[in-house]
Parts: sequence; C-alpha cells; structure tokens
Amino acid sequence: MTAKFIIVGLLLAACTPAFAQSTSGDTTGQPTWTRPVANGPNPPVPPLSGVGTATPYQALEFTVNLSGVYTFQCTATGGWDNYTFVYANAFDPLNQFTNVVIGNDDNPNIGLSGFNVNLSSGVTYYFVVTGFGNTDFGAFTVDASSSPTFGGIVTWVPAPGAAATLLAGGLLAARRRRA
Repeated sequence: MTAKFIIVGLLLAACTPAFAQSTSGDTTGQPTWTRPVANGPNPPVPPLSGVGTATPYQALEFTVNLSGVYTFQCTATGGWDNYTFVYANAFDPLNQFTNVVIGNDDNPNIGLSGFNVNLSSGVTYYFVVTGFGNTDFGAFTVDASSSPTFGGIVTWVPAPGAAATLLAGGLLAARRRRA
C-alpha cells in the first residue's frame, strides 16, 4: 500500500511544475556557439564575439507568472568567466541576434553575470549560460528573483527526460522497499 502512495506522489511531482527560483547546470561538454557581445546596448547587436567563437553553452527554459522586472544572477562555480543572455520565444544558436532580450558579461566581477530585465507572463524564455572565451566553461547556479512587493515567480522548465529520470528512480526505490 505504501509503495502505491510513493508512486502516485512521484507521478504528481513529475507532472507539477517546480516553482523554484534557483537552478543549476554545467556547460562542460555542451554544444558550442559563437556568442554575441553583450557590452553596450541591450538587446545585444552585432558584431559576434571575436574571442568566444566556440564557447560551450547551456540554454535553460523558463517562464514567469507575472509581467514585470526580474533579477538574474549567475554564479560560476570555481570562478570561470561566464556570460549570460535571455532569449524570448525561441533560442537558435546559429541566429544569435534573433529573439535576444538582454546579455551581460561581468556583474560585477568575473564569475558573476546577471541583470535586471522586464519580462512578460505567457512567454517562454531561455536563459543561456556560456563563457567569455572558448576555454571558459563549468558548473553554475542561477538565482532569479523579483521584489517582495511584486511577487513574480520564475518557473524553470525541467530538461527533457528529467521527469522520466525522477519517475524511474522513484519506481526503483518503491520496488526495493517492497522486496
């Protein structure tokens, strides 16, 4: 009987969006792209970087529940030189200036990248973490917030397969408990 409740709970957890405002990832071994240059106008405009011509990146999908200003801070584990961008509606690493909303290099130091950005509910966004140069990559954590009076929440969308992995692990644990 207990195993059935565990399985039902895991199914509900896998199907319910997480309302966490922090997430983490790792750009090590990820696909590469030629990143835009973010210093200057936001959204970034040409040219593409002459230094970051094959930088590993990870694109994290998210939505917001309320339209307004959100603060993002990406911390590179170990202090590697990270670079971050937000794209609206779609992210195409071969069309770096299409749908780009904002980008930032160092905020305020190497290993920290972030910004305040006005976002709209009902839009799918992509937070792209990459490196300054081709050898800049590694683990990271992204913290997202809004002012307490505003109350906006960022919902990170799990990567494809994450819910299935959670469910499979839960089913295996339930079987072991029964045995």
